Parts: sequence; C-alpha cells; structure tokens
Amino acid sequence: MASHPSTRPALSWCIVGRGAIGLLASARLQLAGYLPSLWLKHPQSLQLTFTAINQHQQLLLLPQTTDHFIQRVFVPVKAYDVISAVTQIIPALSPSAQLVISHNGMVPHQPLLQQLQPGQGLWFLSTSQAAYKPAVDQVIHSGEGKSYLAKLTEAASDDQHIINAMTAALGPLEVVADIYPLLWHKLAINAAINPLSALENCRNGQLSDPQYLPQITALVSEVCQVATALGYPMQPASTLTEVYRVIAATAGNFSSMQQDVAAGRQTEINAISGYICQQAAQLQLAVPANQNMLSQILALTAAN
Repeated sequence: MASHPSTRPALSWCIVGRGAIGLLASARLQLAGYLPSLWLKHPQSLQLTFTAINQHQQLLLLPQTTDHFIQRVFVPVKAYDVISAVTQIIPALSPSAQLVISHNGMVPHQPLLQQLQPGQGLWFLSTSQAAYKPAVDQVIHSGEGKSYLAKLTEAASDDQHIINAMTAALGPLEVVADIYPLLWHKLAINAAINPLSALENCRNGQLSDPQYLPQITALVSEVCQVATALGYPMQPASTLTEVYRVIAATAGNFSSMQQDVAAGRQTEINAISGYICQQAAQLQLAVPANQNMLSQILALTAAN
C-alpha cells in the first residue's frame, strides 16, 4: 500500500541508478543521517563499500525504494538516460515531488517539464565532485569538488531541505539563480578533457603534455565562441586556465568518457561535443575541433 507523505520519514531520499555520483551521494547522505534508497532497473538492495576522500572505508546497506508516493528524488544519470529515467519514476511520485537532476553535457529540459504535474518541482545540480566504481558494489570518492544548485521550475520548493540534503550529498554547495552560465563553463571543460582522454586512452593528467595544447585551445575557443553568441559570455584565456586547473586537480583520474569507451559502453558525446556542434550549426558558426572529436568518438564507439 502506498504511504501517505506525512507518514514518510522526513529525511527520505530516492536515488535513481547506481552510477558513481549516485552512490557517492547515497553514501554521504546515509552517513549524514538521511535515509537514501535506490531506484534501479532491476530492484535490489545494495551492500556498498564506500571509501571516503580520507581513505576511510565503510560498509553501508542501501535498500531498494519500496515507496510509491516518493517526495524527493535525485537523478544523477548519464545524459542520454535522463528522460527515460524520469519517465520511469514519474508514476511513483507524489503530486508535490521534488526532482534534482544532475548530468554531464546539455540535455533539453522541456521534455522533462512536460511530464511533471503542476505541483512537482525540478532542480539542476552541477558538480565537480569525482568518484569511481572499481566494482558494482564499491565507490571511491576520488576528488574533492564543489556543487551548484538551481531551480528550473516555479514549483521547485522545500528549499531548505533540498539545499541541506544536497550539501550533505555533494557539498560544498552554492545556490545560483541561473545554472546555464555554469553549465557552459563545465561543458567547455568536458569538451576539452573527455573525448581527448578517451581517444588517447589516458588519465586526465597526460593531457597537460604540450603536444595537446593546440587541440585543447581550439576546443575551448570554439565553446567560448558558441556560448558567447548564445548570451553566455566566456573568455577563452580564463576558460583555458580553468581547463588546465581541472586537468591538474584530476591528474590521476580517468574521465567518464575514457571509462565508457574502454568498457564498450555508450558515451555522453552527443550531449557534449554533439550539443556544441548542434548549437554552432544553428548559429552558422564553424567548430571543426569539436566536430572532429564528435566524429572520432562516434566512429570509435561504433567500431566497438
């Protein structure tokens, strides 16, 4: 029987999927006193080995979601899975449910908004926290970062609880009025690091080698040109500096796209380089460096 929302624990959170960021958020929420549960394609509880940034290791039990009147949901899935993941969970949501989505790249949000009831709210969280899964039941917090949270709808409510929970999950957290300037900055970083590291089959740190500077400079310059044309001014020099800061900070990490290509999985290239190329085409701008990354990754994954 579905539970009435007033009978549900106030600290309940439903986490969709079991990607690295979702499991990191789940572990940190549980350790902060929240009650996270997992919404999976194949429902099951998960005994998770969590390694914190300080290398402290803990064994946590993450139950499967059994509620059918879900009030708070975190959806940290791959860009290409966002719409289908939200579609699957919609029937289980309460009329005033709050959804926080998080993904790399750019995904049009209008299809999501069309699925929500008037009282259901949508938020976006962008994070630079890093985590990876050496096994399906293990997650390692591999790099400290920061997260940004913004409302995407007027129905986004329960502000302080959402802010507190996302701070516990992936903080430090900053609430912003407009997420899109930040998403374009992150897109520039992802466009420069992800496909190149995947093609070179290397850790992020290898991209600091001078041989990659012309490619990275061209990729970043093109993103800045497109973003600026769309009303989100970005300076190539400062953006390039930020890309190299991230390369240094994550030098020992493999990018998510490198991991996806190595494992023969679908990548987020269409939401990163593909989105840049799509927007550039509409603006009649040439972005050959990003088009080259898009074509090479699509060819590589097709071959796999």
